[in-house]
Amino acid sequence: MFFSTKKIAVAGLVGALYAALTVAFAPFSYGPVQVRIAESLCVLPFIWPQTAWGLYLGCMAANIFGGYGPIDIFFGSFLTLIAALLTSRLGRWQRVRLAFWLAPLPAVLFNAFGVALILHLAADFPYIATVLWIGLGQILSCYALGLPLLALLMRRRPALTDRWQQ
Repeated sequence: MFFSTKKIAVAGLVGALYAALTVAFAPFSYGPVQVRIAESLCVLPFIWPQTAWGLYLGCMAANIFGGYGPIDIFFGSFLTLIAALLTSRLGRWQRVRLAFWLAPLPAVLFNAFGVALILHLAADFPYIATVLWIGLGQILSCYALGLPLLALLMRRRPALTDRWQQ
């Protein structure tokens, strides 16, 4: 079955965790200089594709508190969804070592360029500087936190996958 009850529950848990982490670290989660700790979860679709939808909904819920309006709530969350779906496509190449290192890249690129555009349009922040700051924050959260998380989960994956993929 494409969407089992377990898959929906896992996606929901990931979305709730994303929203909770973003709001909990709110001073660092919003604005032109941000390190959104919750973005470390954007590597999860690499091994659990269904989590892409949880990340999308969690980002949408978190962006309600961001203060940049509907453009951030809808378009910013859509960027997360597209990046997560691309990460899940990379997951098809798990046996290729390079795919593991590329897993965080869609989230870094889409958010650096896309969120910077949103902030430029919504709050008139300088685009290039915002790309650089958000890109740096994304690298920190997705590579420094997300990649070790992915490595840990992949080591434990047989036990987790058997339970969560059904």
